Amino acid sequence: MVPLTPARTDDALNQLFQELFPTQAEGIDYQTLFDNLAQLYSNPLDLNTATRDELAATYLLSERQLTSLLTYRAANGPLLDIAELQTIPDFDVSTIQRIRAFVTVRTATLIANLPSPSDHYVLTRYERVLETQKGFSEAIPSKNGTLPTRYLGSPGGWYARYRNSRPGTYSIGLTLEQDPGEVFRWSPAMRQYGPDFVSFHAQIQRRGRWKNIILGDFQQQIGQGLMLSAGFSLGKNAETILTVRRPTLGARPYTSLSEYGYLRGLSATYALTPYLDLTLFAARNRRDANVALGKTPTDADVVTSFLTSGLHQTSGDLLDLRAVAETNLGGHLHFQRNSLQLGLTYLQTTFDKPIQKRDLPYNNYEFSGTQNRLVGLHGGYVWRNVNLFSEMAYSSGSLTDSGGLGAVLGTLVGISRRLDLAVLARHYDRNFHSFYANSFSESSRPINETGLYGGFKYSVYRKLTLSGFFDGFRFPWWKYLVDGPSGGFDYLLSATYAPNRQTRLALIFHDEHKQKNSPDSKTSPKALTETTRRNLALTADYSLMPYLTMRSRLQAGTFGYASAASSSRGFALVQDATYERGRWSLSGRIALFGTDDYDSRQYVYERDVLYAFSFPAYFDRGIRHYLLARYTASKHLDLWFRYARTDLTNQPDIGSDLDLISAPHKTELKLQARWRF
Repeated sequence: MVPLTPARTDDALNQLFQELFPTQAEGIDYQTLFDNLAQLYSNPLDLNTATRDELAATYLLSERQLTSLLTYRAANGPLLDIAELQTIPDFDVSTIQRIRAFVTVRTATLIANLPSPSDHYVLTRYERVLETQKGFSEAIPSKNGTLPTRYLGSPGGWYARYRNSRPGTYSIGLTLEQDPGEVFRWSPAMRQYGPDFVSFHAQIQRRGRWKNIILGDFQQQIGQGLMLSAGFSLGKNAETILTVRRPTLGARPYTSLSEYGYLRGLSATYALTPYLDLTLFAARNRRDANVALGKTPTDADVVTSFLTSGLHQTSGDLLDLRAVAETNLGGHLHFQRNSLQLGLTYLQTTFDKPIQKRDLPYNNYEFSGTQNRLVGLHGGYVWRNVNLFSEMAYSSGSLTDSGGLGAVLGTLVGISRRLDLAVLARHYDRNFHSFYANSFSESSRPINETGLYGGFKYSVYRKLTLSGFFDGFRFPWWKYLVDGPSGGFDYLLSATYAPNRQTRLALIFHDEHKQKNSPDSKTSPKALTETTRRNLALTADYSLMPYLTMRSRLQAGTFGYASAASSSRGFALVQDATYERGRWSLSGRIALFGTDDYDSRQYVYERDVLYAFSFPAYFDRGIRHYLLARYTASKHLDLWFRYARTDLTNQPDIGSDLDLISAPHKTELKLQARWRF
């Protein structure tokens, strides 16, 4: 066997995210997704007991590798060491190196019979922008005596988390967060209880037939995410095969800092038989929303829109704070035996105020009323290296015209050791309503869309891999800024070359075509025109010495309307360096960027402190640099420091509205500490 180098867990988490998202895609909640991948990292899967769906959720193993591992496990019993993966067909050293930070092996020895190690820590973080933003400046009365809007709190934001968990046994967590500009206050009348955001959970697992019980904040990952999704939906990206199918993982504790998209209540899973599980859950959440007051005392107040930023910095924000009560009741019956799984799901969502969006054509088929019901079926079957999966759901609301159908059907096929294929078809009626869905789609929600996706990955030989996808889609009804039925397509081509274990080159080209309102149209409704967005990225990862790794990246893009004479253009040239030795880990970047406007902005993933996420947009012209340092003070204490600065060369200021800085630069500081018990 080839000796494996030590796993660098923190680096592995960043590396995985960079590989999955070398360029940003629309409609993906990156914060929640990153938090879920971080949860996998902090609770490694046991290769001897993990299910196929749990292993697939790492997005690191192909269908052939999953089949080979499960076949080997059934024939030879538990693995004794991670290095034993090298004896399993379809596994290579590079794959093992990538996955080993997210898995572990517990053998049937006396040591293995002891309780698995727990992840028990307290983590605190502080961050702020050093320059004075307009929202934190002095409020000077206008001539009529009114004061301009300003942020209510201080410019510093903080976050604290306590977590005590043992994989497969229990988990307890408490998260507190306050964004810059928010106020720490105890005001039950305002539904504020100290910090602006408080999240908690308590989970126990594998207690006889009770497989999973969660009290507090949780998400459900069921089927293809058509009804309930826990943030494992990666959408279209450079990983063209593994991310198409969603794994069924059931209820999971919610640990993200996103202040929406989760359930607060109770979820319990009980094994009716060895192959049949029943999950029941009930939840009640308060959601931020814009509420329009009734014109007369007899008219009901109505919700015109929901807010998802989670920011409550001004007096206006506080008017929308947790303004609507939402109750969810649901259940999931799941059958799984050998290679077959089937599921039946029901979800009922009730609001204490009626929903009625603005009377505009693109809102004609949006949900209205106080109650939405969903019933759905999902299934999957694995035959050798063929994975078939599907889900279908029907929604019906309190109003007679609010029902619609949603459906997903796909397959992953391992043709050979070199070639993998993926095909997925989806259809979402214009009046299909599912509030906690995140299934495969071009839009940010599964509604008003029909599409067909095809992807491939081909290993030309051990060092060179080609991959790509093509996706065509159609929107039968109007969308925001699209005054009529529309459609489009996009495709991506990628090549990866790894001449040795220290060097990796990647080339990605993404071309997207959509219809939008023409900016020159004077008619009503506006005429549609085609838009084209193209992005090209070239990345080189290499090592100059054992402790120093480098990453060079050049990316460029264009965006334009077919009716316009020219396109908006942008580029970013990025150089990263990471040094790790002993107790120290240092990462740095310097980036030169230039764009014509915001349309040609360039997204580049940045390393951040542990469990934090950074995927900023580079636009205008300037330089961006940051330094990230981690110091392991002891086996209990880890410290992080991050300094980042953006300097613009073509603007007198930076930011907009209350975040405006009257200088062409912005400096961000972040401090973090973790104490492990």
